[in-house]
Amino acid sequence: MALRACGLIIFRRRRIPKLDNNAIEFLLLQASDGIHHWTPPKGHVDPGEDDLETALRETHEEAGIEGSQLTIIEGFRRELNYVARKKPKTVIYWLAEVKDYDVEIRLSPEHQAYRWLGLDEACQLAQFKEMKAALQEGHQFLCSTEA
Repeated sequence: MALRACGLIIFRRRRIPKLDNNAIEFLLLQASDGIHHWTPPKGHVDPGEDDLETALRETHEEAGIEGSQLTIIEGFRRELNYVARKKPKTVIYWLAEVKDYDVEIRLSPEHQAYRWLGLDEACQLAQFKEMKAALQEGHQFLCSTEA
């Protein structure tokens, strides 16, 4: 059975929108262990939690952002399936926009750094093809809707 985790692809929009793809910036966190990979906040589902509750809890634990500081974007949910540490893993992501562009990020010990990045830079740091695809799909969704 696959490990199950959930998270939020958190983004913000520049105050003065530009006509380029970098008006939207994604939050990526760098892991403190292993290969120090960069991902949005995510974590394993605790007993009794639903998936979105997990995503919100993990975002608070890993980045210090409360659910009340976010707007979940309706209509976007992505499921990633891959192998991590020789075990199958499923991660569910939603899109969430921070309500305050300058929201304070407070990292947990699980992470050593964070960055707000435009799509191209975020995809370069997100080494795994599934994560790159989720970022690209999220960006395309945001650019094609009134979200």
